[in-house]
Amino acid sequence: MFKLIATWSLAMVTATGLAAQGLFSPAIQVNDDVITNYELMQRATMAGVLRAPGNPEDVAREQLIEDRLKLQAARRAGTVPNEEELLEGMAEFASRANLSREEFIAALANAGVEETTFRDFVEAGLAWRNLVQQRFGPRARVSEEEVDRALNQGSGGSNVRVLLSEIIMPAPPPQAAQVQARAADISRITSEAEFSRAARRFSATATRGQGGRLPWRDLSELPPVLRPLVLGLAPGEVTEPINIPNAIALFQLRAIEESDYTPPTYSAIEYAAYYMPGGRTEATLATANQIKARVDVCDDLYGVAKGQPEEVLERGALPPSELPTDIAFELSKLDPGEVSTALTRSGGNTLVFLMLCGRSVAIEAQGTPPEQSAEADGDETPVDPVAERRQAITIGLQNRRVQSLADNFLAQLRADARIIEK
Repeated sequence: MFKLIATWSLAMVTATGLAAQGLFSPAIQVNDDVITNYELMQRATMAGVLRAPGNPEDVAREQLIEDRLKLQAARRAGTVPNEEELLEGMAEFASRANLSREEFIAALANAGVEETTFRDFVEAGLAWRNLVQQRFGPRARVSEEEVDRALNQGSGGSNVRVLLSEIIMPAPPPQAAQVQARAADISRITSEAEFSRAARRFSATATRGQGGRLPWRDLSELPPVLRPLVLGLAPGEVTEPINIPNAIALFQLRAIEESDYTPPTYSAIEYAAYYMPGGRTEATLATANQIKARVDVCDDLYGVAKGQPEEVLERGALPPSELPTDIAFELSKLDPGEVSTALTRSGGNTLVFLMLCGRSVAIEAQGTPPEQSAEADGDETPVDPVAERRQAITIGLQNRRVQSLADNFLAQLRADARIIEK
């Protein structure tokens, strides 16, 4: 149920007053485009009205910067929506609140949000969606073989195992653009030897000494975001660069096979993260190695963190699909009690001492067989459950692949952009 909350009211503020307060002055420059203080205030108001998660001012800043980047790319590609498409998009967004476009605009106005703010928000979203479909749609096509793999991976009859190599390169903000360009070059590699050389030279993980090579791993053990990307590779091919906090990851498929063994699925992954100031400096990594030598289970980290602020130690248990992407990557490589020091936070200034505590096996619920369901419903034209599932898997694989490509493209646009805070 959509509820509008008038967090701020701008109705009594005149244009003269706004100008006097500098609200129409530039606040942020994104390449050649400007974001004004007034736009920031309006978007923050709308974020509060729509109950967007997070601090409204922070949400507004991030959204508007990304909107400028999306529109700039869309203009270059010719995918900006026309007036008819824009009005339809506004109506579609309003319908999510069970309101007409006019009713939604009026409700926003009562909360102090102008129609132009809503139009700009929808325009950026539509332009980006059009661009993503044009740019990445053809690359996201899913083959019958990929659907077969996904079906087998999720069935009780067989399982897919993959042999991967990894490169995870630190990318703190000052070096982000340079690392992104290097990652784009690595993603075009098709030689295992060449990828291994790049891993030894650039990767920050413990596997760099082995050229980034990982052992055989069940596909189900990989983070959900990585599975469709791996299934779309042929041996020797490399994923598009995957942006994670302060780093960029790439994976090369070396081999893939199916087996009759089906591994358990997990309802939750329990882990502990101890945050160490200093990032990947020699001194901090040396301290991390000393801690690694004296801890065997996650509970031991409470002793390490004793007397320090509570936030230096995080203990979590989340479903695999809800784990942060970079945390999920590292945990998928660990056994309980093992540690990774490949990740950082705070722009590379904090080292993450990550330990896997354990995995909780999911108990599968027993459902009604499709044949019985069709009979119970008395449907004269029963749906083919196999065809229906294949279609759902195809759409899911395509959507995840497009979303991953789009996220990486936006991250590259941001890394290449000139963003100046006024």
